[in-house]
Amino acid sequence: MANIVTAALLQTDWTGDKESMIVKHEEAAREAAAQGAQIICFQELFYGPYFCQVQDPEYYEYTEYIPDGPTTKRFQKLAAELNMVMVLPMYEIEQPGVYYNTAAVIDADGSYLGKFRKQHIPQVKGFWEKFYFKPGNGGYPIFDTAVGKVGVYICYDRHFPEGWRALGLNGAEIVFNPSATHRGLSEYLWSIEQPAAACANMYYVGAINRVGIEPLGENDFYGQSYFVDPRGQYVGEKGDAYKPELIVRELDMDRIKEVRDGWAFYRDRRPDAYDELVES
Repeated sequence: MANIVTAALLQTDWTGDKESMIVKHEEAAREAAAQGAQIICFQELFYGPYFCQVQDPEYYEYTEYIPDGPTTKRFQKLAAELNMVMVLPMYEIEQPGVYYNTAAVIDADGSYLGKFRKQHIPQVKGFWEKFYFKPGNGGYPIFDTAVGKVGVYICYDRHFPEGWRALGLNGAEIVFNPSATHRGLSEYLWSIEQPAAACANMYYVGAINRVGIEPLGENDFYGQSYFVDPRGQYVGEKGDAYKPELIVRELDMDRIKEVRDGWAFYRDRRPDAYDELVES
């Protein structure tokens, strides 16, 4: 019998306030569960606008402690109710003045498994992230969930192949890349980088992006969320380029072993030959 995991992504637009945004995601999780989903990942900084289009300390108010903050607790209850694994990208406070772009991972019984902090932080027009986030310091953890071994890599991280490989070496079977990225050059890269990472590391990737133009800037988030398999092939169609959409797909987890046995990239790695990669 095939080992199938039904997985979901939500790409959506900004509602205008935090509470209605959280409610929208709760409703989407319930709809995903009704479609058989066992795991869902939301978009980067899911309960807020993408405030990094501007540099304004008022948006520090979107921070929450993880796991002791209200949103983590709220979704722990929902995860247990729906028997669903949840990946929750949020704005984390460690202490006043120390903030991270973080994803919490909740198991299907509602237990908190841990978090990933975004490692690579951009600072260019429209993506003023160094104003808001400290670079992640927690490595590349893998979360042993009810549906398999899950990793997270957030938005700008996807441009750096080293983290994708670290997640694979740490045992990832599904890696989620929640994002907030807009039209232009990055739209072209969107269709290349995650499929390339999936096939180079022989695991599933779920790529999530926002949609629409938010009041804080002119960034036009282009959606097109998708899953790719360990061969880098799309699982079903991409999400809409303009409209909110719940993406639910069946992932055949047996394909991971099949592809790894065939390609054997991990066997043929040469870490002894890569010293120059980490020389400053």
